[in-house]
Amino acid sequence: MPELPDITVYREALERRVAGRVLEAASIASPFLLRTVVPPLRDAVGREVVALERIGKRLVFGLDNELFLVLHLMIAGRLKWLPPGGKGPGRITLARFDFPGGRLVLTEAGTKRRASLHVVRGREALRAFERGGIEPLEVPLPEFAVRLRLENHTVKRALTDPRLFSGIGNAYSDEILHAARLSPLALTRKLSDEQIARLFEATRETLEAWIVRIRAESGAEFPEKVTAFREGMAVHGRYGKPCPACGSPVQRIRYADNETNYCARCQTDGKLLADRALSRLLKSDWPRTLDELE
Repeated sequence: MPELPDITVYREALERRVAGRVLEAASIASPFLLRTVVPPLRDAVGREVVALERIGKRLVFGLDNELFLVLHLMIAGRLKWLPPGGKGPGRITLARFDFPGGRLVLTEAGTKRRASLHVVRGREALRAFERGGIEPLEVPLPEFAVRLRLENHTVKRALTDPRLFSGIGNAYSDEILHAARLSPLALTRKLSDEQIARLFEATRETLEAWIVRIRAESGAEFPEKVTAFREGMAVHGRYGKPCPACGSPVQRIRYADNETNYCARCQTDGKLLADRALSRLLKSDWPRTLDELE
């Protein structure tokens, strides 16, 4: 799922291409995409884009007369910028938006249609999409610490909770926790002030570094390689591969459709965190430490 760094670079690329331009046409190819009826999408056609914003992991197109298009890409949604009239990649194209000089295409791979588009009028209606999370790159350490300790959850869950922090998901939380040398299962209210300060710095440095990196990769082009599994990540999506810091194999915890990746040597003092499925299957044979695994 595109997270804060990816959405930031998407927003910048779109701002260069559509800000101050009129939306000439909009068409929806999937009935599952558009989640609102009033106002209708046709009301957006002919209106000028006056602002591009980000709310959490959502992109917001601000049009004149306080009309807003709110787009959530979810896991597999992606954006492409094509020449005028470009059709986009076949069956996975969900929507097309025409502007002077180009066409913005929304695609979604896979069979599950999770991406969503809302059309709302007025700032008050737009606030309904704000989950309450603070912007991690805009707050000082004391505010970050208060928010982190607001509820007693695992630090992984806290970082990815949109009610607590805005824009952080599964991928970048793994990278942040590795940089902070913290276990994903550490409880937030048991973290020391030093650990929270370390997490704060790791959060800022990780997100800022990836914004710079993705921005550089795209250059003047529209960002095409938006993915949760990026070359250069330390642990996310790197199960079994060597940790870049210590060389130990990256571990994982699987749950539902997600997994958490971490380095046992760097983050958990060599202890392996129980994978629910495997630990239940292996029971007493489940290795407790990295040394046992090796």
